[in-house]
Amino acid sequence: MEEAPQPGERRPGKPCVLLRNHRREQHGVAASCLEELRTKARDVLSIDESLAPVTLVLAEDGTIVDDDDYFLCLPSNTKFVALAGGEKWTYSDSDGGTAWISQESFEADETDSGAGQVWRNVARQLREDLSSIILLSEEDLQVLIDAPCTDLARELRRSCASVQGLQNTLQRVLDQREEARQSTQLLALYLQALEKEGSILSGQQESASSFSDEPDAGLGDGPSNTALASRVLATLQGKPVPELSLSSQDLELVTREDPQALATALNWDREKTETVQQACCQELSLRLQQIQSWRSLRDVSARKSPPPGELQNPKRAKPNPS
Repeated sequence: MEEAPQPGERRPGKPCVLLRNHRREQHGVAASCLEELRTKARDVLSIDESLAPVTLVLAEDGTIVDDDDYFLCLPSNTKFVALAGGEKWTYSDSDGGTAWISQESFEADETDSGAGQVWRNVARQLREDLSSIILLSEEDLQVLIDAPCTDLARELRRSCASVQGLQNTLQRVLDQREEARQSTQLLALYLQALEKEGSILSGQQESASSFSDEPDAGLGDGPSNTALASRVLATLQGKPVPELSLSSQDLELVTREDPQALATALNWDREKTETVQQACCQELSLRLQQIQSWRSLRDVSARKSPPPGELQNPKRAKPNPS
């Protein structure tokens, strides 16, 4: 137990200012804890014992101060109003009274930035209803994280240690939201890849079906001796970039065709024909690489998906000792 000060001994403490509701008289005292400040308030303000207990509130806004940690976070020369006998704090600006704000605080507020006002508004909303934290936007969470710990503790009427823990928790929430956003974007890309792969495979099947049904699918009896369908030849002749208009199966047939036979069928020279065949070969190779990449991505995703048993009984990750 802390020893009481000896008579005549001066005990160090936080400088404070005491006053009563609607009174001009102000008294400067020093106290190391709230209980000592209440005792001195009863003495210097002549509060009758019958009006106990004494409640101390901040003169500027009526915030009740009932926690030693919060009291220690307050700056020196903070003004307190002593309430007793069921009194209620009321605003009064006749002489600064209970709404008095020190000149230093007033100057700080005048130069306060817009960002400072934002975090104060968010903190007051949180002070009224702590559960509203789940409704805060990421911008609001960030301004609370960036706010000065001591000022935020005063606004929330909490100790500096608890507010520091709150800011750390908010930072973890922001990090988790960012991870969730990145996972969602990766999933969207994966689904788009699956959809595109399905479209390509479906196009290949349709091309194979239509090729088998073409009455002129083989032109082996003609002088060109090419097995390409007339629609493929028409595409090669009529499109400026024909390789983009052909299915993967048609591209493969074009690349396998004899250059001289294809040149004869198209009525082209051999050099032009070989150039088109090379373009078709490159496009086919690119499509095969894309399909392989999508399949690899699907396999990786399947390996990362936990078995059904693990979904029911997830294991907690062991904390990193570092």
